[in-house]
Amino acid sequence: MTDRSAGPVACPPAARVVCLDAADRVLLLKRRDPYDGSRLREPPGGGTEPGETPLKAARRELAEETGLDPAAVLDRPVPVDRDVRWKGRRYSGTELFFPARFGGGRPAVSRAGPLPHERNALDAYAWVPWPDLGSLPGRIEPPHLLPVLAALLPGGPRRERFTP
Repeated sequence: MTDRSAGPVACPPAARVVCLDAADRVLLLKRRDPYDGSRLREPPGGGTEPGETPLKAARRELAEETGLDPAAVLDRPVPVDRDVRWKGRRYSGTELFFPARFGGGRPAVSRAGPLPHERNALDAYAWVPWPDLGSLPGRIEPPHLLPVLAALLPGGPRRERFTP
């Protein structure tokens, strides 16, 4: 392996989606870094393509990575500072996180949408109860996901139902 640990690289434009089901569980993707094998959990999302708005990127990434309905993503983003290691590099910058709410139990997610290199890095999906986020083992990105949730839902879980 080559040393790719020089200074941080600016995060490319990206958007993520904080998905909540009817029981206020948060969808996290468990990924394995192809560079060093480390694992992390994070909300679905990824890079913004040229000419794409952050909202369109969030909706596209959600559909690609999970098969969930992209129309559930609301245009109410919060900026989130990121400082993450991935593929042997440290990325630092701001990404937009968008809320999405899904009713009717625990929505089924699909592994059919991710690109082959993304499927290789994706270990699992999990709907995690909001109160359990702070006690999950391993790395969660962003590590301050609970304050991000509080910014997206100022009244807390079940008090706000993401009305547009």
